[in-house]
Amino acid sequence: MTKTRSITLGKFERNTINEDAVAACRNMIAVSDGAGGGGLFADRWSRYLITKLPKLPIESAEELDGWIGSIWEGFYNNAEASAKRLGGMALDKFYDEGSFATLAVAWKRADGICQWMAYGDSVVFHYDYSTKMLTHSFSSLADFDRPPYLINCKDELNPDGFRNGCFPMNKNSFVFVASDALAHFIIMMYELSRKESYADEIELAQKESSKNSNILRKAQAVGIRNFETYVIEKLRTVVYDKRQYGRWLASLNKMGLLAHDDYSLAVMYD
Repeated sequence: MTKTRSITLGKFERNTINEDAVAACRNMIAVSDGAGGGGLFADRWSRYLITKLPKLPIESAEELDGWIGSIWEGFYNNAEASAKRLGGMALDKFYDEGSFATLAVAWKRADGICQWMAYGDSVVFHYDYSTKMLTHSFSSLADFDRPPYLINCKDELNPDGFRNGCFPMNKNSFVFVASDALAHFIIMMYELSRKESYADEIELAQKESSKNSNILRKAQAVGIRNFETYVIEKLRTVVYDKRQYGRWLASLNKMGLLAHDDYSLAVMYD
């Protein structure tokens, strides 16, 4: 029987809004990261997207755009009313910019195949315990420094931001979805554990003058860890315990291995 679980935690500071939303149901896991750097109501938009997700996989940018086109109006009308109550500047901002979020979803099909889609820098992962190989929906470590593609509640989708694919799922599979800061940590630690295979990608990420390149340098100083023990087994454990999840993330943050952000995780395995 397929097991699923999700968890989310806001930034390590008081009086902040967790703009992420997560879901884990019988055959689907999902993360949406509300982007608060522009627009309004990012937290509400991410939650809305998660609650409206279809039960069957979204297989193309056209399907994703069509689905958003079928659900956006209910959110927009409620958000517009809230913006009006906040006053003219808020309303102008909402009209001009809307609301933004990423979306990453994995569905387990009846044939056992895990089908996924991602838009933005929330990431879908597949770890195979038999081969010790990690595959994922993202492009490269350095691309975490690029502005992500975002789903807007009022604008057409850019099809260039859509990614999709399938993972063969069996007893050795661990499928999970993570928002960007946690996803960066996971990909970074995996690539550092296989430096020879990812030397070019690591070097490219190092050249960025960014918070992520600083995190990469800290991770290199810490040294190579057993990826399965240090990351995968931790993810499988902490997703069931919010206090343990928070302590683990706080320790990674203190070590300089994790960016300051909201942290969301959803897992699926047989």
